[in-house]
Amino acid sequence: MLKLGRNLAVRLCYNARLKPPSAHGHPMESPLTFKAITHSTLPTKFGVFDITVFDDGEHEHVALSTGLHQLDDQPVLVRVHSECLTGDAFGSMRCDCGPQLSAAMAMIQSEGRGAILYLRQEGRGIGLSNKIRAYALQDQGHDTLEANLLLGFAGDERTYEMCQVMLDTLGIKRVRLLTNNPAKINSLSALGIEVTERVPLQVGENPFNMVYLQTKRSKMGHLS
Repeated sequence: MLKLGRNLAVRLCYNARLKPPSAHGHPMESPLTFKAITHSTLPTKFGVFDITVFDDGEHEHVALSTGLHQLDDQPVLVRVHSECLTGDAFGSMRCDCGPQLSAAMAMIQSEGRGAILYLRQEGRGIGLSNKIRAYALQDQGHDTLEANLLLGFAGDERTYEMCQVMLDTLGIKRVRLLTNNPAKINSLSALGIEVTERVPLQVGENPFNMVYLQTKRSKMGHLS
């Protein structure tokens, strides 16, 4: 049996019932059940990761991790990465998601310990079809934030309750967060996750995404 985190063989039956907020910020009537369901090893071009799959009843999320079999009290390097099919799989240059994922995998392998929490919330939470609709609006001259608002969405629809379950399952108590987004730090902190440091992740800028990245910095609070 694989060794991953503290007593993962036991933790794989972990279930949590949380009440996520509705779109209006009020708790939903029925709590969602989150659980870790299975794990294996995943050789990649960056190195070998342990892969653990989680289910929230609607989506399957993934944790890639390494070096967690001997955890101590030191914070662990963690990347919370929301799914981006176009960037992660197809190499789109409209965003920086693919390069960020690759850089995070390389950094974690270089450090020898860490985790990537891969959340299935495409397009900042609006889904693939709506993300492509937003792209079409950007082709007409709107920026990434304006496009979401024109479609009736908030600028960022993502939630992070799943991170609490994933980190607990992996045995991670304190994190050094790979991110340029202070709102992500605030969201994790609100869940009781201790973020000890922000580690910048500045990669992937190109002529096709310069306006997109500038919009995230000027309108959405992202840091350089």
